[in-house]
Amino acid sequence: MACPVSIICRALRNVGLVLFYYVFSIGITFYNKWLMKGFHFPLFMTLVHLTIIFCLSALTRCAMQCWTRKPRVTLGWKEYLYKVAPTALATALDIGLSNWSFLFITISLYTMTKSSAVLFILFFSLVFKLEEPNPFLILVVLLIASGLFMFTLKSTQFNLEGFIMVLLASFIGGIRWTLTQVLMQKAELGLQNPIDTMYHLQPLMFLGLFPLFVLNEGLGLSTTEKLFRVSELQPLLYSLLTLSVGGTLAFGLGFSEFLLVSRTSSLTLSIAGIFKEVCTLLLAVGFMGDKMSMVNWLGFVVCLSGISLHVGLKTYYSKGNVTSVILFFSSLIMLLLSVLTKTFSVALKKKTSPEFIIFQRGNQISRCVILTKK
Repeated sequence: MACPVSIICRALRNVGLVLFYYVFSIGITFYNKWLMKGFHFPLFMTLVHLTIIFCLSALTRCAMQCWTRKPRVTLGWKEYLYKVAPTALATALDIGLSNWSFLFITISLYTMTKSSAVLFILFFSLVFKLEEPNPFLILVVLLIASGLFMFTLKSTQFNLEGFIMVLLASFIGGIRWTLTQVLMQKAELGLQNPIDTMYHLQPLMFLGLFPLFVLNEGLGLSTTEKLFRVSELQPLLYSLLTLSVGGTLAFGLGFSEFLLVSRTSSLTLSIAGIFKEVCTLLLAVGFMGDKMSMVNWLGFVVCLSGISLHVGLKTYYSKGNVTSVILFFSSLIMLLLSVLTKTFSVALKKKTSPEFIIFQRGNQISRCVILTKK
């Protein structure tokens, strides 16, 4: 039987990794959306981010080598091209298409569509035998995906072009994180450290995305007054500064993602990512004044139930306590649904729709519930 102290320490470590990932992931989502309002070159932005990530990874490797007095791993060309290139190409396309879609869609639609990545990750994890197939895992995925869909229902503005981009990015993302897990768990490659993995991936990612950038943004970027045709120094410095901040956030995001997937699994990352997307939408409600319907909050409860079920199964499945865990989390789901139903029962009887709004009084921001008649 495992020591309770070790279990608590492992749980705290995992929670810390997830929170570390949330800070950079949520931050860069809002930052990229804000930047795309005035800078319409997402692929160039991604290339700048890749360059900054490579430089920061190289500096970090040098610092680690000086500190430990041990040389860092450097792959040969054969291993680099045959084993790293597929992961690098999938990662570049996933990130590039995701950033590109911000030109067309809202954060809500992006979040809803990107959540489908968990289905592709599950599929490829089963193909590569990284996850054990069982019906409860499928139930977890269905609960989370359907819950997030309900959470964003009727709160998005549909755009076909952006939707296709994010859906394609989600599919490629399933390949990306499955290959990343395989890459980092191969002991002979020596890429268990996230910094080493990022250092080796960035050059191939840059080369893989560069042709797409030239075809779609090359001419426009060469004639824009924000960079190459700038007439004053201040706008140029501002553009370089904003791109550099995004690159730093991207480095932190990449490091936290690789760290999380190397210590857990690609599916665990996707599950944590789903809850992160829910937090993103809640922040969007708080800062943008978005309205939430009862269907949206019902989806929120379903999503949290799926995450809770996954945590329970992940923790106790190997101990043979599957039945008790399922009963416990089934009761939790029913309890959450019961609370939600009671919360909105008055609104249903009066044919009203509850909406959460944000108002500001001085420097204090408060939340209240109002009932608006249809």
